[in-house]
Amino acid sequence: MAKKGAMPNFETIDDYIANQSEEAQNKLQELRNIIKQAAPDAEEVLNYKIPCFNLVPNGKRDQQLMMAAYAKFIGFYPFPTTIAAFSAELKEFKQGKGSVQFPLDKPLPKDLIIEMVKYRREEILKGT
Repeated sequence: MAKKGAMPNFETIDDYIANQSEEAQNKLQELRNIIKQAAPDAEEVLNYKIPCFNLVPNGKRDQQLMMAAYAKFIGFYPFPTTIAAFSAELKEFKQGKGSVQFPLDKPLPKDLIIEMVKYRREEILKGT
């Protein structure tokens, strides 16, 4: 992205992805596929103008995973408890309270992302 001004409104996740750089498009699609592999029933929605995945039917914001494209990385937002639970495995990546940045020029850690998605889904199903 890295464009100045207000973020446009996208109609679908495909529309969001198509409006990113080619490098970001590839990473977003790869991350999307990994999330869907880990949670095949996840419902795709747009929330806060970015791609989100409801891990339970009609999930609220804290029951969603989110992803977003930036100039040099893909932001992945699996929830603060998930970031905390996997902090050791994520130590090579820049992290926020509930997010991790995956650089566009490095491979996505597929197995780790799958574990994180499954962890968060189980957490939601247990009501924590």
